[in-house]
Amino acid sequence: MKVIIGAAAGAIALILLIVLGAAYVLLDDSSSETDAANSGGGGLQGVPTEFRKWIIKADAECKEPAMTPALLAAQLYQESKFKTSVAEATSSVGAQGPAQFMPGTWATWGRDDDNNGRNSPWDIGDAVMAQGRMMCSLLRQAAASGYPGGPRALALAGYNAGWGRVQQYRGVPPQSFAGGETYNYVRLILSTMTRFQGPALIPASFTGSGTGADALRKASAELGVKYSYGGGTPSGPSTGFCDGINGYLNGRCDASRTEGWDCSSLVQYAYWPKTKLPRTAAAQYGATSDRAVSRSNLKPGDLLFWSNSSGFIYHVGLYAGDGKVLHAPRTGKRVELVPLASAMPERDYLGATRP
Repeated sequence: MKVIIGAAAGAIALILLIVLGAAYVLLDDSSSETDAANSGGGGLQGVPTEFRKWIIKADAECKEPAMTPALLAAQLYQESKFKTSVAEATSSVGAQGPAQFMPGTWATWGRDDDNNGRNSPWDIGDAVMAQGRMMCSLLRQAAASGYPGGPRALALAGYNAGWGRVQQYRGVPPQSFAGGETYNYVRLILSTMTRFQGPALIPASFTGSGTGADALRKASAELGVKYSYGGGTPSGPSTGFCDGINGYLNGRCDASRTEGWDCSSLVQYAYWPKTKLPRTAAAQYGATSDRAVSRSNLKPGDLLFWSNSSGFIYHVGLYAGDGKVLHAPRTGKRVELVPLASAMPERDYLGATRP
């Protein structure tokens, strides 16, 4: 969020555009906002686990329609590549932490959001929430300004160079300003947002309430997180293990090096701590089978089970409404929202229960 004066910065940014293969995009981002909204712009993928919940939270606390998790993620990637060490996330002009705050700006936006007793730009939770608050304010100013370019482009320019520069140029500063750093900063982030864009957090038509609905909403924040056999706890995603059959990808044990969820850990996490379900799909069925639900009477948050020909229950997911299931499918995939009919082989569908 700092401007480095000089032609070298513009040249570096231009080289990055070429290396990343990012096509030049118009600085008017209004059409991309429409596309994101139509495709379920609330989703997120491809970010480190420790950043994910804070990005989702920062987005949720901002009511500006142009704000999305992918926007915050792309901006963090541009600022620091999600780095958090002093050596890797301190700029030459003194910006600090993964969101690259200057000390004076941090004094305005920084808070102890992770409740660890300190207010620090080096803490991921504090940094991302401060980034979200600042961007939300800038998006609001951008929408009210009437300047051309779209609120996202204007807000990003304000984050990088200060809103005063946006006012000075009545839009995104041109390439001639600061060696093109702000101009290219905006272009890079807008062009890389799709890299972090995941599916919608929950079906657009879902407005339910209650224990099941709360569990579904909690699980939906994990959309895009990788599958890890044996991974996941009530506290969050974790690395898993391989057992001689499961957890392998391309001949290697993927689970032991992948932080994520398997099907039952995601369900357990979604309901915890209000309802403390056991760990495996079979045990979860055993704990809830006395509350069976017909397929015609499914409600969001109901547990869906699949079993093989021998009767072994091998998979569980959460009914998400609109005939869809939210689940962690298998090694090599990510937590996803898909039609119930195609989530697993239809012949293996065992039934549903309500915790």
